[in-house]
This record gives sequence, structure tokens and C-alpha cells, in this order.
Amino acid sequence: MADLLTAEFWTKYGPLLLDGTVDTLVMTGISTVFAYLLGLPLGVALILTQPHGIRPNNVIYKVLGWIINVGRSLPFIILMVAIMDFTKLIVGTKIGVRGAIVPLVVSAAPFIARMVETSLSEVDAGVVEAAQSMGASTFQIVWKVYLPESKPSLVLGGAISIVTILAYTAIAGAIGAGGLGDLAIRYGYQRRYPPMLLVTVIFLIVLVQLIQSVFSHVSARIDKRLDSGHKKGFGPLEMLARFTHTK
Repeated sequence: MADLLTAEFWTKYGPLLLDGTVDTLVMTGISTVFAYLLGLPLGVALILTQPHGIRPNNVIYKVLGWIINVGRSLPFIILMVAIMDFTKLIVGTKIGVRGAIVPLVVSAAPFIARMVETSLSEVDAGVVEAAQSMGASTFQIVWKVYLPESKPSLVLGGAISIVTILAYTAIAGAIGAGGLGDLAIRYGYQRRYPPMLLVTVIFLIVLVQLIQSVFSHVSARIDKRLDSGHKKGFGPLEMLARFTHTK
């Protein structure tokens, strides 16, 4: 382990670690964006169509719930192998950074959908009913009530989702996806070089800590429940102001 403190180690492996870190961040960032493009609408649809939602539809709710549960049940490495042909059809390759993005999105989207559903379910039902009584449309309720009121929870859920996708990228390294996971497997495991395994683990821990710290700080800043003199939700006058100008 003393190799980590030598200039020779960083001269030899520094560029590899830098490239691996960049590949990991690229996979995580792009996959998170596309996973939220799929998962956020799914989570909203679940909260709207649930039995006590503002647009209850038992068939849609059960079908979406079943699809999401199936997606969440599949271990990532099995899913990645199972959809290799689909991945190649979409991005033109089964391996590398591009080859990892498709399974990462497919695996993370159901997880994000449940996270979003959980966050939106925390919104006070009385606030939603007040918006309905003022004649707000479904879109207005989602855009002006559900999403704003659940922002702190959504932000914290975003941190959990990103960390989960980051962990998946390490698993993807097992079949040639690149990134820090690939370095850990190729050098730390296959070549029996513990220093490389250790440094990749340290890099991943640092990334997780940075992500969690930033998102926790943002969540605390936007959570008005933590401000003195503020209560959860908003009053009738603010509610009226939110919808009057859109009618």
C-alpha cells in the first residue's frame, strides 16, 4: 500500500485514474439525466392515478406499478447482459461508456420513479384539495403544488439516485464499460494489484461524499420547513396568487 505514496505510482497510473474518473462521471451524469426523463413522469403518473390521487385510474396505476417493480427486481449486471442487443441497437456498441448508459438508464428509471412517487406523496393532501377547489388543472397542480412542495425531498432523492447510478457504473466495469470499476477489476482483481483497488475505492467514496454533501446542502437551503416562522405548505393567499395569473 506504500506504493500510493510514491511518485512512480501516480506517474504510471495517474492518467488512467483521471480517465477512469471522467468516464465514471460521464456515465453517471448522462444516465441520471435520461433516467429522470423517464422516471420523473412515471413517478408523477403513479401519484396521480393512485386510488386516492386526483386522477385515479386503477388499471394504469397497477400496470405502471408492475412494470416498475419488475425493473427494480432485476440485478443490474443481469439486466446489462440481457439487453446487450438492445443496447447495441440504440448506441451502436455493447461495451464502453456508451454501452453502459442504456442499461444504466433502464435500471435506474424504475428506482427514480419510486423515489419521485414517495417524495410527492409527502405533499399535504389539504394543499392539493385547496388547489383543486380553486379550479387548478392537473398540470397546474403538478407544476405548482406537487413539484414545488416536494423539492427538498426530490433533491435528497436525487442524491440517492445519483449515488446508486454511480455504484452501478462500478458494476458495469465488470463487462468492459470503463470507468473506475473497470480499473478496479482489471488491475486490483485480475492483476492482483491491491493499491489500484484501494485508490479506486477511495475515489468512489470521495465522489459519494461530495454528491451527498452538495445535495444535502441544497435541500436544506430550499426547505422552508426549516425556516423560523414558516410552516409546511403555503397559505390561501399564496395559493391564490399561484393560480390567478394562469387562468
